[in-house]
Amino acid sequence: MSTIDTSVSADVVQKLSEDDCWELLQREQLGRLVVSVGERIDIFPINYLVDQRRILFRTAEGTKLVELTIVDQVVFEVDHVDTTSGWSVVVHGTAHTLSTSAEIAAADALSLRSWVPTTKFNVVEITPHEMTGRYVQFGEEPER
Repeated sequence: MSTIDTSVSADVVQKLSEDDCWELLQREQLGRLVVSVGERIDIFPINYLVDQRRILFRTAEGTKLVELTIVDQVVFEVDHVDTTSGWSVVVHGTAHTLSTSAEIAAADALSLRSWVPTTKFNVVEITPHEMTGRYVQFGEEPER
């Protein structure tokens, strides 16, 4: 159950609980993955799903997978905006490619499908170490 206060008297910026963050992450499908190798920082849009408090996505061979293999520490971000409010969740965690037949079979049983019609055999799991989120109610800027 959400602890976000959407009433008129609520704070316009609210810190989200971890449970709220998970609830919001489950509502969306598109996020951004940030990886860093050496002095290079890359950001990739990915479609994902949440399963048992972990984030899963499919990927093909390429830059993203190579970088995750070199450095497994990642940042994952998802946000949502509507006409009256918005929210953002940032996850710091560890990414690893699922490798056992049991892990892969379990992932295949989920509704994790790539949006791009290409073959993506690799399933990556992000295990969070830190999760933060903010909910914002939109409105007029106060007088200065």
